[in-house]
Amino acid sequence: MDLTQILSAANSGDAEARSQLIQAAYNDLRQLAAGKMANERQDHTLSSTALVHEVSMKLLDDSRVPTESRGQFFAYASKAMRNLLIDHARTKGRQKRGGDRQKFSFDEALVACDEQRDDFLALNSALEKLAELEPRKAQVVEMRYFGGLSNQEIASALETSLATVKRDWEVARTWLLKTLMDEG
Repeated sequence: MDLTQILSAANSGDAEARSQLIQAAYNDLRQLAAGKMANERQDHTLSSTALVHEVSMKLLDDSRVPTESRGQFFAYASKAMRNLLIDHARTKGRQKRGGDRQKFSFDEALVACDEQRDDFLALNSALEKLAELEPRKAQVVEMRYFGGLSNQEIASALETSLATVKRDWEVARTWLLKTLMDEG
């Protein structure tokens, strides 16, 4: 069964299909994570496999995972990846300030330089502000940047046109850049 069929069966209430969902999506999730990590600095090492395993565990534990469409599923996975990366960056900040050390369940060590952590947290803060003003534009950024979805996949997930997604991406990218420069 391919992912689309499994999503359809899971949406119909098939418990077995729901358990097969992560297995069927694993390669796509790993490709998204690898694409995201390829854009990071060279001194930032995060295993795409470790990220996918953490996201998979989160998705398996969450009964609210959307199964209506492939796009919605991957949009949800994108948000989960973003949240894990943000949690990691915040933990690194606590450790830098002498806070309690927290053990991650990642199967490989996660290392990020302080500057990158600060940049990442600044991006998250700006993205939260954008979400208050323009929720759809923030979703486009999240799906594209954190989830690695194509414009077509985003359009499908958000049930909007490809042209709208392209416009939203350009406006959001410009707004985020200006906001980050003003705050920096």
